[in-house]
Amino acid sequence: MTEARIHASSLDTIGVTLLRATTTNLDGTGISISQVEAQIANIPPTWEVNPDAVGVPAGNFTYYASGGSTNIYTNLLGVESGHADSVGGILYGSANGVSTNVAHIHNYEALYFAYTVVPNGMATYSRIVNQSFVGSSGQQYLLDTWYDNYSALHGTLFVSSAGDGLTVPPIVLPPSTCYNGIGVAAYHGASSVGPTPDNGRAKPDITAPSDTTSYSAPLVTGAAAILLQAGLRGDGGVDTNSAADARTIKALLLNGAVKPLDWAAPSPSPLDPRYGAGVLNVFNSYMQLAGGKHAYINSSSATAGDPHPPTGAAGNVSSLSGWDFNSITNTPLTNAVCHYYFNLTNTTGNGPFTATVTLVWNRQFSQKNINDLDLYLYDAGSGNLVATSTSRVDNVEHIFIANLPPGRYDLQVLKNGGATVSPDETYALAFEFFTMPLNLTLSAGNIVVTWPVYPDGFVLEWSPGVGPTASWSGVNISSAVTNNENSVTVNSSGSQFFRLWRP
Repeated sequence: MTEARIHASSLDTIGVTLLRATTTNLDGTGISISQVEAQIANIPPTWEVNPDAVGVPAGNFTYYASGGSTNIYTNLLGVESGHADSVGGILYGSANGVSTNVAHIHNYEALYFAYTVVPNGMATYSRIVNQSFVGSSGQQYLLDTWYDNYSALHGTLFVSSAGDGLTVPPIVLPPSTCYNGIGVAAYHGASSVGPTPDNGRAKPDITAPSDTTSYSAPLVTGAAAILLQAGLRGDGGVDTNSAADARTIKALLLNGAVKPLDWAAPSPSPLDPRYGAGVLNVFNSYMQLAGGKHAYINSSSATAGDPHPPTGAAGNVSSLSGWDFNSITNTPLTNAVCHYYFNLTNTTGNGPFTATVTLVWNRQFSQKNINDLDLYLYDAGSGNLVATSTSRVDNVEHIFIANLPPGRYDLQVLKNGGATVSPDETYALAFEFFTMPLNLTLSAGNIVVTWPVYPDGFVLEWSPGVGPTASWSGVNISSAVTNNENSVTVNSSGSQFFRLWRP
């Protein structure tokens, strides 16, 4: 299916091109992934990836079905699937894949995987699993339970298609609905929307550019493989176990996503029912990983229902972009609070900041419910509450706020008391506070416009004037990347004004 092939423009959109230009050998090296494929036809069973179709050596594949497993292609377990070839090409194909150098691909037949491997806790030999198929809405509770238990037990990250909107209404479908996995929508393509029909949870988690969710999911899976590789090799610091944890990878992927213009999270949901956290951008996610692990400054407690204003702690988190992997514990009658303080200052005329924060934790093994965690952002100077994410049904919380004035802020991770699954919970936190300076200089009669490469997702626009009636147009010149800065040279002719815009 040629329309499903990933093109260079998609690699640009999701940050892969920029990541390759600014880092070294982030291509999935050393990472094994699993690709689960539904049968296109039953006789013969059509579900396997043809190694030649994706440009990967046959020795890098193992095939699994109810009839057994084999490292040989062709085999008696199944035959080639064009759908499987397309998914594999997007995920790890040598031509235009996201993770072009994964160590091994474990190719599973979907019914065998979903109804034998997962419920029985059988080893998958990989920590990241792509599932470009959907199940029946009537089996959501069963599949969610199986997949969440498997993820909690083995630390596996399931990345699953949310569905192509073919049901009425176009609901998200399992296994993308499991708490501990990532459900993926298709940006500008056929896609289901949330929330989940069971209890109104925020799914999908993220979106990626494609015509259908079968082909947006492997973009996210490939990005997860890159982050796993980076975490294991120490790009996020010495605590490689925490950096490579599925919860950390999920938090980073969601927090690095770029918001479409019409993104909105209907309270109390933390995410947009169409886009989740936004459009995948693995460069942003990687840069937050590379910002390092940063623990909370101090902790406090409050009686359930009482306010929890900033404390008198003097320290600040040393980076405005990074992550944490930590635990929080409360007593039955109290809320526990972990405080992360940030001092937001800049040299751009006290320009406003944008804040993006994502909190992720798991539904624990063999549990029906989840612990209830929340995010709060306070102005530490005034004590005023700035933003919250307080869903009672989600195990993801997300804050996105623009035009945040410079100042000192208290970002709080709160574990609610009362009826809890357990007194303690392990969580992953990803954060980003930024301003985006735009610099203009004259060179040989031209205007040279520069701005930082991170965060990614901005478009340079120009206008002959400013004000409410100004007409802004995109600058149709590709930027060059030098010393971690984007640079565009334009002809100087008359009055020109420039701005950066995230569409």
